[in-house]
Amino acid sequence: MNKILRVNMTDQTARLVGVPDKYKLMGGRWLTSSIVCDEVPPDCHPLGPNNKLVFAPGIVTGTSAPSSGRISVGSKSPLTGTIKESNSGGMASQKLARLGIKAIVVEGQPEEKGKFWLLKLNKDEARLLPAEKFTGKGLYEIYPLLLDEFDKKAAIIGIGVAGENLMAGAGICVNDTENSPSRYAGRGGLGAVMGSKGLKAIVIDDSGAPGVEIVNKDVFNAGRKKLTEALLTHDITKPGGTLNTYGTASLVNVINEAGALPTRNFREGRFEGAAKISGEAIKETCEKRGGVGKTGHNCLPGCIIKCSNIYPRTDGTELVSVQEYESVWAFGANCGIDDLDTTGELIRLCNDYGLDTIEAGVTLGVAMEAGLVEFGDKKGLWS
Repeated sequence: MNKILRVNMTDQTARLVGVPDKYKLMGGRWLTSSIVCDEVPPDCHPLGPNNKLVFAPGIVTGTSAPSSGRISVGSKSPLTGTIKESNSGGMASQKLARLGIKAIVVEGQPEEKGKFWLLKLNKDEARLLPAEKFTGKGLYEIYPLLLDEFDKKAAIIGIGVAGENLMAGAGICVNDTENSPSRYAGRGGLGAVMGSKGLKAIVIDDSGAPGVEIVNKDVFNAGRKKLTEALLTHDITKPGGTLNTYGTASLVNVINEAGALPTRNFREGRFEGAAKISGEAIKETCEKRGGVGKTGHNCLPGCIIKCSNIYPRTDGTELVSVQEYESVWAFGANCGIDDLDTTGELIRLCNDYGLDTIEAGVTLGVAMEAGLVEFGDKKGLWS
């Protein structure tokens, strides 16, 4: 990866530049946070023109290294006012790395407020296109339209209406292996930063890309083999192990027993309905309902841990992917809800609107604490 793509949203230009020596060995969080530290004034407004948004794959992303395909997103956070790194699974990071791009740095702001652009990226060009027809709609509608127009195998990094409207709880969404808009760099409100830049989405096509050059293949292969063996034999990460079988929601019962499961606006640490929203309950429901429901799902190419799931409706069609530990406690125990269909519906809404599930769930918990809705009132959540 020997190029940085700098996208200027003020004049709608995109240019490839070389990687400074300082960043040669960096990737992921190390790189995004370093660029933000070096280039973003600490006193700038997070949603102003002087903030920057940085996307970076890891140092071995795009290779056969196992489970190496997460993407890091960095910026000054509108929630904390400090450097924030958030990251996501999905299709984008591997494709970006194979194009030889070490980072995308988005800077500036369109002079016309409320106008959005789409960045089309492939081996031949990086070009900004008007995105009006993709704005103001849910991501479950938008992502299929983008794939139809550009490429069925493309990766999409985008924001929903929450990001368009600069909501501090907005996340940045990446499509998964089923092209569902479900993998989020959710924390820190970075979707609002992307919205403030007037950037609706990045569409990445790596067809014919040069791939990643491995400097020392012997050392790389030795490390890859060692890591693969460790992941495939450890009780937590191996096939049939904890994460492969029950996903990250396997933590629900564990954390509940430890007295630290956020319950009823975190006024308590144990939830009597924990077993009903646990990873074990997710697996049981997937098996009972059948259809597309499954655990042991990989959200990104090359992942051998497969801690994701596709949670089905009663008729076996997909309700949502994925019911993660954080989303389940936020909409479940934190709201006094012990029903996976309800948490699944709320997660799907967040995916569609472009909201971080933790921020949304905690907000609902505060509203319940204030008496707007009773804890555990599933019907009241929709009113």
